[in-house]
Amino acid sequence: MSFQRDVRRIAVGSLVLALAVISGLAAAGEGVAPGFSLSVVTDQVPNARQMAETDSGLLLVGSRSAGNLYAVTLAPGGEAEVVTFAMGLKVPSGIALKGNDLYVAALNRVLRYRDIERTFRNQPQPEVVTDSLPTERHHGWKYLSVGPDGYLYVPVGAPCNICRREEEVFATILRMHPDTGEWSILARGVRNSVGMDWHPETGKLWFTDNGRDWMGPDLPPEEVNVVEEAGAHYGYPFIHGTDIRDREFGADHDPADYVAPVYEIQAHSAALGMAFYDGSLFPAAYEGALFIAEHGSWNRLSKVGYRVSVVRAGATKAEPFVDVWLDGEAVSGRPADVLVARDGTLLVSDDYGGRIYRVAPTPAS
Repeated sequence: MSFQRDVRRIAVGSLVLALAVISGLAAAGEGVAPGFSLSVVTDQVPNARQMAETDSGLLLVGSRSAGNLYAVTLAPGGEAEVVTFAMGLKVPSGIALKGNDLYVAALNRVLRYRDIERTFRNQPQPEVVTDSLPTERHHGWKYLSVGPDGYLYVPVGAPCNICRREEEVFATILRMHPDTGEWSILARGVRNSVGMDWHPETGKLWFTDNGRDWMGPDLPPEEVNVVEEAGAHYGYPFIHGTDIRDREFGADHDPADYVAPVYEIQAHSAALGMAFYDGSLFPAAYEGALFIAEHGSWNRLSKVGYRVSVVRAGATKAEPFVDVWLDGEAVSGRPADVLVARDGTLLVSDDYGGRIYRVAPTPAS
């Protein structure tokens, strides 16, 4: 494979049209939560998925079908520069920083790019941490997180809509050594998690999980779960949501034997990336709030999702926070991940429009 370096400089003026589209959608729908504004950082990140930010503010972005890794400079009030520093990878959607190194989950491999801030412009070559994960592409794209213990946390989705496989690695979240790639199972019965974060107070791992298809427009719900005990089972393929028995596999299973979700979200909304707000820029009402990227439905007659939702402290369910990408049945964006930036704003990746958005409080007049 020949390596190509792709550098794009995006002038602020070139984003006027995209901003006009967003403004129009906001006027037609629920728009952005009161007191906040939405802007486009760049529209030159094809198929943007999980994001990570370095200490200096360099934004790193994975992709799924594009097979690329991107670095985005976020100069305030200036230009956004996008550097494609890796190409031709297999669904490199999951990325995470550990110190100065970037880890990438790309289907069956976990890769490490050493000292990424220094090397991203110089065709960096990765080290292979492991290449022994399953090669099935169905739910093979991944999210990635580094825990407080310094280990990698890697979901491995079920290789189907609904099935039982003998291999214990499927439908799990793995705890992986960042140097050797050796892993153990942290959570079982997790159909397809493509989002996770660590609670800022308890230090526990929370994760989203996508429900199965073909049970109707409103079943089963998407889930937000928390890991209380290593090795616990979250229900799949037997139980969905809190107490919904699967029609194929659930007849002989008691919902009480499995861990119930903390929150349930509208079926088919595809809850992906999630982040607890730990910045200081948002109003106090959003302290510790959980933001969720709802990627949007693909097989529901009436579309749902296509928004960023939020669960604030004391709330029992998610509410819309940014809802501008679905106008009737017309789609203009699909949020894939959310990230609390070092400046306290909220970044949103859109793998449909290839955009990175920024949500910030509206300045007081």
